[in-house]
Amino acid sequence: MILRQQKLSKLAFRFGLLGLPGLVLGVTVATLSFTDVDGHGFSFFNYSVSELGHYGHSAGAVLLNGGLFFGGLSLVLFCLFAMQISDSPWLVPCFLLLGGSFLSLAVVGLFPINVYHLHNKAMHCFYYFGFSSSLTYLFYSAFAKRRFASLGSIFWAFLTWVSFTLSLLLAHLDIGIAVNGKPFYQEMVMAQPRPELWWPALIEWISVGLFVLWVFSLVWSQRESKA
Repeated sequence: MILRQQKLSKLAFRFGLLGLPGLVLGVTVATLSFTDVDGHGFSFFNYSVSELGHYGHSAGAVLLNGGLFFGGLSLVLFCLFAMQISDSPWLVPCFLLLGGSFLSLAVVGLFPINVYHLHNKAMHCFYYFGFSSSLTYLFYSAFAKRRFASLGSIFWAFLTWVSFTLSLLLAHLDIGIAVNGKPFYQEMVMAQPRPELWWPALIEWISVGLFVLWVFSLVWSQRESKA
């Protein structure tokens, strides 16, 4: 039984380390090669993740979308292997929901913003799965010391949950910070003229960044069993 758990932990660790760099590398290359219709470069303050993967705006869009697709699928495998070494009833739904988040990211990469409606649905699923998985993880970590629980993981999971909660709440509210007068996150592409600070884009990047840090902490927790 111990040998089986070690093998599953190694597989989870390896697929996690394979998937996360794919996501980060795709974002990095697409960011550096991005140029909008007016010749402006990319800014995390007023361009969304979806726009970064827009074919026609960025020469690296294919790398971003490919990183989301293959990285997302690799991290789904991480969740499936990690789920099999769970040490709490809360961890099983956590990794199922987390796997749903990565599957949604894979669909986002498969159907970029050029395919608007499918992309939109996948992004919404990512937020709902991310919110639910981070919440169940907080319940998991609230009890005794656990295999996947550490102060770092709990910290990043809490911030992830807060950011996703904020994003979902603002998705249904119009509090006047969307310059087009439409509810927050109703649209993923900002029409010109583009403000220097577009809150939907900034909060989206913060949420995704915190989510990646939380997942990295989960993957890294299995390093002791790596070959």
